[in-house]
Amino acid sequence: MTSKNRLRQFFFPSITPKFLLRVVVVALSAYLVFSYVLIPIHIQGLSMEPTYHDGSINFCWTLSALFLKPQRHDVVAVRLAGHGVMLLKRIVALEGEWIEFRYGKLLVDGNTIEEPYVKYPCDWSLSPRQVEQGSVYVVGDNRSMDIEDHHFGQASIKRIVGVPLW
Repeated sequence: MTSKNRLRQFFFPSITPKFLLRVVVVALSAYLVFSYVLIPIHIQGLSMEPTYHDGSINFCWTLSALFLKPQRHDVVAVRLAGHGVMLLKRIVALEGEWIEFRYGKLLVDGNTIEEPYVKYPCDWSLSPRQVEQGSVYVVGDNRSMDIEDHHFGQASIKRIVGVPLW
């Protein structure tokens, strides 16, 4: 077979039952992977700046939620409502811990937590509150925004979908 014929066969294959089976298997695999294992995320908003930028694309690795226990400082995708709305946030406190913001500093159980990922100055103040069992406390990295402009707070561990791939 000449290279011209091989090229033509590659771009215009014969429609055989074997070819159709391959197409169906590839399409089904892609659907399952990108619907349940690597969910595409379009990041909208500034709450995770500078770690994740507004308008960027990432993938949520859902298998991590099945096998790994959430830890402080992990960035997670939290299902907000329905199947299509997720928030990308950072875990700052675990179940049973007391959390507060005092003059922009994060305190967990009364101890100041270093947050090297927070690059912009913050003046948040939030009274102490205890994280409920089965929940974590999540907040965005961009603390220069007013506290009222942020979606943050307790999130059930069951609502954590996974972690961003990069």
